[in-house]
Amino acid sequence: MEVDGLRQAYDAVLAEIDAGGFGPPPPGRYDAEQIVAHLVASDELMIEATEAVLAGAPYAFYDLAEVHRPELDELAADSGGLAGLADRLRASSDRLITLVARLGAAADTPVETHLREGFDLVVDGPLPWGRTIDLHTRVHLPRHLAELRSLRTP
Repeated sequence: MEVDGLRQAYDAVLAEIDAGGFGPPPPGRYDAEQIVAHLVASDELMIEATEAVLAGAPYAFYDLAEVHRPELDELAADSGGLAGLADRLRASSDRLITLVARLGAAADTPVETHLREGFDLVVDGPLPWGRTIDLHTRVHLPRHLAELRSLRTP
């Protein structure tokens, strides 16, 4: 499976994190640490799912729309804040990309998938795992990149 787009999407997010200068979020939205903590937690689930697909084991993938701020705040604190989260995201994205590169024909494996990206994308059923990775690349990561950019203070 092609991983260049996935690597580029992560590189863009990581470059934005490294640039820093984030202000507070609008009411009800995640701050920069919570966004990056969400991405780290999401990567961990995607790694589990990709390992299961590679092993030929059944797996159900649920996105993290319901992760609560206290859990994200705890992950941020455990990681040492934004810099530590960025390090964890670098490691988790590298691991995911390495696994995705190994998928080959297994990318067509249907995985029970449940995700929601705002009102624009709802998946609630089997989806080839490679398609889920593609949605992560083209929808999920760019959405959070835009959120980070919106938090940049002038």
